[in-house]
Amino acid sequence: MSVTPAPRRLLVVDPCDDCYALLPGLRAAGWEVDSCALESVGDRSCDVGLLRLQPYHLERPEAVKELIGRSGTEWIAVLSQDVLRLQNVGDFVCEWFFDFHTLPFDVARVQVTLGRAFGMARLRGKGYTQVDEPEHELLGDSRPIRELRKLLSKLAPTESPVLIRGDSGTGKELVAKTLHRQSQRHAKPFVAINCGAIPEHLIQSELFGHEKGAFTGAHQRKIGRIEAANGGTLFLDEIGDLPMELQANLLRFLQEKQIERVGGSQPIPVDVRVLAATHVDLEAAVAKGAFREDLYYRLNVLQVVTAPLRERHGDIAMLANHFSRFYSQETGRRPRSFSDDALVAMGEHAWPGNVRELANRVRRGLVLAEGRQIEAADLGLQGVQAISPPMATLEDYKQRAERQALCDVLNRHSDNMSVAARVLGISRPTFYRLLHKHQIR
Repeated sequence: MSVTPAPRRLLVVDPCDDCYALLPGLRAAGWEVDSCALESVGDRSCDVGLLRLQPYHLERPEAVKELIGRSGTEWIAVLSQDVLRLQNVGDFVCEWFFDFHTLPFDVARVQVTLGRAFGMARLRGKGYTQVDEPEHELLGDSRPIRELRKLLSKLAPTESPVLIRGDSGTGKELVAKTLHRQSQRHAKPFVAINCGAIPEHLIQSELFGHEKGAFTGAHQRKIGRIEAANGGTLFLDEIGDLPMELQANLLRFLQEKQIERVGGSQPIPVDVRVLAATHVDLEAAVAKGAFREDLYYRLNVLQVVTAPLRERHGDIAMLANHFSRFYSQETGRRPRSFSDDALVAMGEHAWPGNVRELANRVRRGLVLAEGRQIEAADLGLQGVQAISPPMATLEDYKQRAERQALCDVLNRHSDNMSVAARVLGISRPTFYRLLHKHQIR
């Protein structure tokens, strides 16, 4: 049984007479063609875009940048001889377009360029997930992140406190926001406080609030973070840094469900769900007397552990592409994909700073990249060509090559294990056995 290939959609923006003359041949070659003015693009989607670049586009480039940035595909500029002579047109085209064509068209070359652009758009799309609110999403498809999402869906509807544990940069606050967003309290406030970032002499007032005249400088009543979260969720980040005196006050609040503002004597009932996070070993802190044991058991009713990025190999390329799109708006540059060398370097890196480090490196790479792709050096990572490991046994080299092959194929095909196994020329059971052997995913 033959399978009809999916149509290749081409959107032609601000077409000219030469563009219209080109369209019948493109339709005959299998392209599904639509055309419109730039201001009428709206939500039209396409696999490849063709835009006739005109002088007013260069004078007010924001509309073109916004179109290319949000479309998630490759665009080809069409240039007349007059536009070619304009200042800075070369830099603009190199930055924002996959390729360009001058008028009149070389039809054969156009066909080739469109095919290449279609292939590149598909490759870029493999690692990209559209997210409207990235700060509220736990992105990834590796086993640790899938299991985490499944666990959160079970814990979110409950009212019990949750202790979120994990290394710095692994997304503990994202976990807290996800629990709140999926809970019955989602329409009420989510209030976060970093217990390690507030000076010790201010933290009691920040948490519990104060009455007017409670201390020097207290010129008016202040509502504390706990009271501000009434009806919603209170997230206490780095709870291990909370001073012992405040630990006692927090414990009293958890037991009695009411607070007293600093300088006040009237108890105030507060209904919140408490989530706490820490990257330190609270059990060790309890043993040393640096953290109250009774508070530990109050907070540690349910527990979530976030996995470090080094254990989420299949997610690295997808997250990197997501951050490339997200930060391209900030840097004013076109979203860029990553070279094979950069993907390998990211797969080899230990990521001590976890997802936060990955986001910062991609942000840096977008600024420094000079070509169409972000290279390992742009990320501040050492490419495979620059790595000279010490000599090892033949078996060591075999093991290293086997693990590298698994990491490489996961970076490209994390969404389809059958394809990943087929690329390596092995069966799916063998592929899973090797993943387990090398402790990947």
